[in-house]
Amino acid sequence: MPPRKPADPGPTKKAALGVRAVEAIVAGRHRDPFAVLGIHEAGTRFVVRAFVPGAETLDVVDYDGALLATLACTHPAGLFEGMLARREPYRLRATRGRETWTTDDAYAFGPVLGPMDDWLMGEGTHANLYDRLGAHVMVHEGVSGVHFAVWAPNAKRVSVVGDFNVWDGRRHTMRLRFGTGVWEIFVPGIGEGTFYKYEVVGANGDLLPLKSDPVGFSAELRPSTASVVRDTTRFAWTDAAWMAARGGHDARRAPMSVYEVHAGSWRRAEDGRWLTYDELADTLVPYVKEMGFTHVELMPVNEHPLDASWGYQPIGLFAPTSRFGEPVAFARFIDRCHAAGIGVIIDWVPAHFPVDEHGLARFDGTALYEHEDPRLGFHPDWNTAIFNFGRREVVNYLIANALFWLDRYHVDGLRVDAVASMLYLDYSRKDGEWLPNRHGGRENLEAVDFLRRLNEVVYARHPGAITLAEESTAWPGVSQPTYNGGLGFGFKWNMGWMHDTLKYMAEDPVHRSWHHDKMTFGMMYAYTENFVLPLSHDEVVHGKRSLLDRMPGDAWQRFAALRAYYAFMWAYPGKKLLFMGGEFAQGREWDFDGQLDWGLLGVDWHRGAQALVRDCNRLYRAERALHERDCEPEGFRWLVVDDAPNSVYAWTRYGGEGARAVVSISNFTPVPRVGYRLGLPFGGRWREVLNTDASAFGGSNMGNAGGVQGSRAPSHGLPWSTTLTLPPLATLWLVHEGE
Repeated sequence: MPPRKPADPGPTKKAALGVRAVEAIVAGRHRDPFAVLGIHEAGTRFVVRAFVPGAETLDVVDYDGALLATLACTHPAGLFEGMLARREPYRLRATRGRETWTTDDAYAFGPVLGPMDDWLMGEGTHANLYDRLGAHVMVHEGVSGVHFAVWAPNAKRVSVVGDFNVWDGRRHTMRLRFGTGVWEIFVPGIGEGTFYKYEVVGANGDLLPLKSDPVGFSAELRPSTASVVRDTTRFAWTDAAWMAARGGHDARRAPMSVYEVHAGSWRRAEDGRWLTYDELADTLVPYVKEMGFTHVELMPVNEHPLDASWGYQPIGLFAPTSRFGEPVAFARFIDRCHAAGIGVIIDWVPAHFPVDEHGLARFDGTALYEHEDPRLGFHPDWNTAIFNFGRREVVNYLIANALFWLDRYHVDGLRVDAVASMLYLDYSRKDGEWLPNRHGGRENLEAVDFLRRLNEVVYARHPGAITLAEESTAWPGVSQPTYNGGLGFGFKWNMGWMHDTLKYMAEDPVHRSWHHDKMTFGMMYAYTENFVLPLSHDEVVHGKRSLLDRMPGDAWQRFAALRAYYAFMWAYPGKKLLFMGGEFAQGREWDFDGQLDWGLLGVDWHRGAQALVRDCNRLYRAERALHERDCEPEGFRWLVVDDAPNSVYAWTRYGGEGARAVVSISNFTPVPRVGYRLGLPFGGRWREVLNTDASAFGGSNMGNAGGVQGSRAPSHGLPWSTTLTLPPLATLWLVHEGE
């Protein structure tokens, strides 16, 4: 160690601190510590002040370790100050007993954020907010470290705390950027893997529970709640061709068959633990590809405190949950999906958030992200807080979060959860429990504006990506363009179709003729939206039973009915979604705390159901008529709509120019229909490409010897027809092969 210089005589009177400023610094209550700590001009010299609790002596040294000055202790809590002849880069060398350590002074560094950031954040239009807020590893003014920034406009003080400062909120009090309410600090000498939180003194002066970073990119495994510094910009993506092709993609005219997955319960390791993102890439990705699905939809992967919420009560909106690995592993999973030709949709929850004390609730001691009035800001069904969509900073935060997943993780779509709860101020509320909008109505006008802006920004910045709405009411124009008064989503889940058809399938076949319209009514509104037909996780929980168990009758009838229903659905206009386990007819409800019953694939009937779904996907993708005009009325024509006594339905699907027509016929009774006459749009050969009664699927193998011939015999308003055999509880697909 170089010889110690004598202590500097101290600062001039002009630079001296008052008692109140000293006490505020050591108590961690100073409003602007950057005005006091660090290096500051004092006449012809420069004063250096540093607060290093636990230090007995403190030297200022250059980057070679040469002594520049020894600071005098001005408060026993660890406040030091002294003078330098000139401004130059420096470090602090502290001693305590025989212990010596050297560190950079966080208060010697200037701000990272600039006026443009202030402007955009103040406007609520900072699309790349995640590049500025949160924790970012960087080199700043020649020194490596981490820049922290967080929005807390009503806080009296915000500090970043972690192992690097023994979780002492006095050591790294942040700089407030007046006008935006953002606090920032650059902490030198730390990097990836650092655990941290924010210590916030609220608007009323109370010290709040430690807060996780609202823009944290990673988090500790629950029940721990610290944020973790991770660089999400360094992953070497290999999906450039996929992303380029996606940009010219019209999702409405392309096949979309979605496999909905809960990552924690699709499959478990032998010891019962969750699979990691990398293990899911090794197992789930090839399975989805082999089954022929075009997309995998992940139930929320945002960090969330409660397993039983399935991810729908997220706190870490920017953090892939650490249950399955680090952010880079999640990026690898998506890259592997794209390499296999599989798109990735994630469930995204901007409607509400849990009120756990380490999260967003009353983040700076006030209702910052939520409404103060519980009639606007609290959801009675879920005991969660509702985002304040009328606050531009909150809207900016949510839209930036959506863009983050599309940008940093290359996801291909966002399925927006609980849209109905956002659209209606009286959603799940009694009279007197809600406040009307400015026009006296029940529509949440701010939420409507938010959703429209969200979709406009997503589609403008990420061509080829899609947004999908889980919206359970008849709100008009959910998937219509905003310039036509719609909300601007790409697709909407068809909850009405799902409820009606499942109710029909639950009826005993002898009674189905009285409920015939349940299967036909959906065509009355099929083209009012761009629909997805969802058989989601919500339909196999909470006592609703599995899809298989909803089917009446003995085992043969239940499996046959489910197979017929699947083929009915795959031939019906609209994109497809099936929750995991449904493809092999899992017999019990979904359990988030276990895995699917993969052992059932040792049973012929379950293996047959899986084979059917695989074939439905293969044909759905191969036959243009089954997907190109899902969203256009020209792509569908009823053939048999009114045969209630026989519970038979038939229609033709059409594609674009050159596409082969496909006829689908369903018989939802256990009675074979031999010699059933069916009108056809064309004469000639019609090949039977799918028969859900085939023995390969577990059926009785009744059919039409591979196809039928259309002849000039008018029927069902068409000049051609054929007679065919309709197997019991079965759906047939016929493809036109020519005159």
